[in-house]
Amino acid sequence: MRRLALPLLIAAALPVAALAAPRTALGIFDGWGAFREPAQGASTPRCFAIAAPSATIGRPQVKPYASVGYWPKSRIRGQFYVRLSRERAANRELRLTIGSRRFILTGNGAHGWASDARMDAAIVAAMRAAPSMSVESGTATGGAIADTYRLRGAATAIDAAALGCAKLR
Repeated sequence: MRRLALPLLIAAALPVAALAAPRTALGIFDGWGAFREPAQGASTPRCFAIAAPSATIGRPQVKPYASVGYWPKSRIRGQFYVRLSRERAANRELRLTIGSRRFILTGNGAHGWASDARMDAAIVAAMRAAPSMSVESGTATGGAIADTYRLRGAATAIDAAALGCAKLR
């Protein structure tokens, strides 16, 4: 269970954090944004690239997004996270497809992430080379979850997020 507690809690609380922390926009790049948030209380400063899906199958129950985050003081760099548009069934795989690459993500409910830092790096590398990615799974009611993201601008937003936190190490 590597690096999961803090990033998952921060990512799950993103809308709440938006109200509490002054977020600095580092840039918007073709639908992907890069942001920096200062440390708040016990949390460490962080930077992230984030986007909403360009297409979703079915009616979303929560606001979905994909992000690549940096927590320099926690030595987390390039961590992939996705919040699905609906909760997935506990026994269903969560598949991320980027170009011809497929990844099986770890996660629970509406949350998914890479199983380790190597997978994070492979996902980010694939994102840099493909035009789109999709996250798919099944729901407890037998329906499907499929959120599709355009990746134009993702590489630039990821780089902006990395640079935005480079001085915070």
